Amino acid sequence: MRYPQQDSHFGRLEPTLSLVDASPTDQLESPPPVQISDRKLPASPTAPSSAIIELRMLCLTRLEPALIAGMSSERLTDDIERLISEIATERRVNLNAREQRELAEELVNDITGLGPLEPLLADDTVNDIMVNGPQKIFVERRGKVFLSSVRFRDVAHLINVCQRIAAGIGRRIDESSPMVDARLKDGSRVNIVFPPLALDGPYVSIRKFGKKVMDFEQLIAFGALTPQVARVLELASRARLNIIISGGTGSGKTTLMNALSRLIDAGERVVTVEDAAELQLQQPHVVRMETRPTSLEGRGEVTQRDLVRNALRMRPDRIIIGEVRGSEAFDMLQAMNTGHDGSMSTIHANNTRDALSRIENMVQMNSLGLSSQAIRSQIVSSVDLIIQVERHRDGGRRLTQVTDVCGLEGDVILMNDIFHFELQGEGADGRLLGEYRVSRLPPSFQKRLVYFGVDRAWAAALAGEAG
Repeated sequence: MRYPQQDSHFGRLEPTLSLVDASPTDQLESPPPVQISDRKLPASPTAPSSAIIELRMLCLTRLEPALIAGMSSERLTDDIERLISEIATERRVNLNAREQRELAEELVNDITGLGPLEPLLADDTVNDIMVNGPQKIFVERRGKVFLSSVRFRDVAHLINVCQRIAAGIGRRIDESSPMVDARLKDGSRVNIVFPPLALDGPYVSIRKFGKKVMDFEQLIAFGALTPQVARVLELASRARLNIIISGGTGSGKTTLMNALSRLIDAGERVVTVEDAAELQLQQPHVVRMETRPTSLEGRGEVTQRDLVRNALRMRPDRIIIGEVRGSEAFDMLQAMNTGHDGSMSTIHANNTRDALSRIENMVQMNSLGLSSQAIRSQIVSSVDLIIQVERHRDGGRRLTQVTDVCGLEGDVILMNDIFHFELQGEGADGRLLGEYRVSRLPPSFQKRLVYFGVDRAWAAALAGEAG
């Protein structure tokens, strides 16, 4: 398969021009729009007539790239709408005002943005966008996945959008380099897979960057946790406990970490290390670092482990790692165990005990020859709390475990669930119901609570007393 190449003479308009050569018979017929929740997502034209295709092409040929480069989207839309009206009159194409506006917005999205994905990116209720070829675009809203009514015109349209995303970060996406991770201007993460690896056309997965920073108050309102749990986590942050947040993809790990980070003292120097920047820390003294992939020549890669090692030389009070997924787990434990109390990270795991097993396995990836006993001893001395979050079948994201890493007995790590969410049924509205089982045993970090003067508040919180 050959892919259209960009012409540097025409700049950003070439991806759109390369899409209008298809005849009407080449266009796939759009399925009927799918209703998503209480309203329908905006759709773009998917089966344009030959007159619309000709209008689009003529409009683009009359646009001057040098003149539109600095225009705002609103002004460009108005100018293109007037141009469409003029051409439609010349060609005797009957378009009403709404159709002219829709075509103008479509062209602006193709020229300046990501084509038909722009309305989804602008929709704050959409968390994830999953493109499975030009005709199947799924979105996640309120924890559930739906088929949207948005379509690309054809494969070439989707290919050009993918190439524009990759070019925006200086990368290439084609048959020779069929996978790429990128980040959009708004911070959203993008993963693209191209043929021949993608059998049904290019696949695009977009994890949108949340514009609003969640706090515990909002999480309580959403039913993610209770005021009692929120109070305990607040005290854990004040006592500078080392915390691992565990959960599956899309379970709300980063959201919870952002909420926890709001409790960090403004006077602390916080260094963050991420694969793709998602954390939204509000403190004034935050140093943000992000990994770098290899260049087209196969050089220049900077890994999370490189950044964690460098962070230790930057005089941090806390180190926050967006997600531990490899050998940097060993450096994370070293950081937590060498005076950087209050450090945090996330990890993919099904429950809190699995999270410890995953950390152990990742440390062994270092090939340092450490025994399991030595690694577990390091984990116990470094990690204080593990918080488990899950996305349940009703679409709700909930905190399900807060686990104290108590100690080591032989080669077994002892753990105690301070909170454990137990499902009890389903409400009339389909929402799952449950409550937290609470352990009031003194935690293994009791001395730290006493040191920071929050031991009584901790006991009161576990007893359900307002603090």
